[in-house]
Amino acid sequence: MGEPFKNLAWDDFRLVKAIAEARGLAGAAADIGVNHSTIFRRLGQLEEALGTKLFERHRSGYAATPAGEEMAALAVRLDADITSFTRRLVGREIAASGELRVTTNDSLLVHLLTPIFARFRAQHPAVQLDVVLANQALNLSKRDADVAIRATDDPPETLVGRRAATIAWALYGRRDEFDGSSLDLATLTATRNWVSLGENLSHVKAVRFLRREVSPEQIVYRVNTVLGLAEAVEAGIGIGHLPCFIGDGRADLVRLAPPVADFSASLWLLTHPDLRQSPRVRVFLDFVSAAIAARRPEIEGLSRHGRDTADPAETAQT
Repeated sequence: MGEPFKNLAWDDFRLVKAIAEARGLAGAAADIGVNHSTIFRRLGQLEEALGTKLFERHRSGYAATPAGEEMAALAVRLDADITSFTRRLVGREIAASGELRVTTNDSLLVHLLTPIFARFRAQHPAVQLDVVLANQALNLSKRDADVAIRATDDPPETLVGRRAATIAWALYGRRDEFDGSSLDLATLTATRNWVSLGENLSHVKAVRFLRREVSPEQIVYRVNTVLGLAEAVEAGIGIGHLPCFIGDGRADLVRLAPPVADFSASLWLLTHPDLRQSPRVRVFLDFVSAAIAARRPEIEGLSRHGRDTADPAETAQT
């Protein structure tokens, strides 16, 4: 009986973990990257080799047996240990080279980060950037990403990093509809159509303001990204609050009021503690931090002169 257990491999544990989490073969197959028939065959072979059922097949899905639950739990622990080990190895690198996975959102990428990333690649060609766009926070502990660039006032306590700037927000409309002077907010809330971020971003302070101050009938358009929100304002669908570095950078838009201090959010560069001394992570954080500092007046709503495309100064090591 000992031989089947001796031959157990990590892929066997990963298979059981995927089926247990998906409660079915289709979801597990998608997670692992194989087809349905392959995962069905592999599960049958594994159960035969172990001499025990790992899952009960029900109409509602696959339910793990006690043996399956124990194997899936062990797989979770193994996955965490392997990920922790690889993070520590990355942290011991000598040279800044290899792939660096960076997660951020579309509006930061389009309006702020892409030129910075281009200059970084020019100076550090041995580092390949893999950029993952996601509004939700990826799990840096599981190495879904190595670095997160996020607008948040509450960065996870499990991560370390630096606060690069404060993102200012102001109210914008189309330039051809307004003369650019400050307008009475009460009149705007009572008479104008508004655009808003969607429910998935209900934590954003500007969204909470609209819920309080603008009637639902006047919020005529919702979209679940800040980039989409800027497009809607520029298309004339309605007025809306935008980060100043986005609104001021669009020639067809004009501020309708000064930046609202209560709407601001901190821009953070974050990584896992095990990765902070990795040369590729360290040089990337230093470079991006300096580049963002060069554009801080624009990001913080103090300058309306558009994008600063000058190269950042040489970064200081932290």
